[in-house]
Amino acid sequence: MSEALDADAAAKQARTAQRSRQLLDAAARLMEKAGSEAVSMQALAAEAGVSVGLIYRYFGSKDAVLLAVITDVLTQFEAQVPAAIAEAGDDPVRRVAAAFGAYCRVIDSRRHAALLTYRESNALDAAGRSQIKDLELATVEPLQRAVADGIADGRLVAKHSELVAYNLLLVAHAWALKHWYFERTLDIEGYIRAQLALSLRGLVAPEYAAEYADLLDG
Repeated sequence: MSEALDADAAAKQARTAQRSRQLLDAAARLMEKAGSEAVSMQALAAEAGVSVGLIYRYFGSKDAVLLAVITDVLTQFEAQVPAAIAEAGDDPVRRVAAAFGAYCRVIDSRRHAALLTYRESNALDAAGRSQIKDLELATVEPLQRAVADGIADGRLVAKHSELVAYNLLLVAHAWALKHWYFERTLDIEGYIRAQLALSLRGLVAPEYAAEYADLLDG
């Protein structure tokens, strides 16, 4: 009996997650096109192919939808970046590379939502903006730590690990901000390789360049 209940609970959780994903994706598309102020719950329901009442079961207001769309990108960073770093092993330079790749792939999977981080954050109340800032600081910390480890090991040459980490994060966001331009010649994996090589060539200590030739060649 307990196994059946567990299976039912798991199935319900999966349906809830799928529906939430459907609503967030629809909201991101609409808000990118028209801005959050111009998007009504009725328009969101039509875009998602659901009833307005169903949306209110998941989100109490349009502001709650906007906050959820933006924080969804950051929570994906929170999950994917540390996992990529752990998989990369002990080498700090390869951890930096893995983290950057994870940032870019999350951005690629959430391009519409990533744009809203820049365009619509000011539409949130003070508590929402504070939540986003806290999440952003938390999600960049694993990358910053990997950069700091690389500097401490002498493999990376830089004075400010925070500046390096945020520069890489901004480059990752550029895939969404200027996707119309980059997509003409690059897919996401090509973008990761090219931007990583461009960044690391200015960071990797010369005596270690041969060791990271696969990353520096782009």
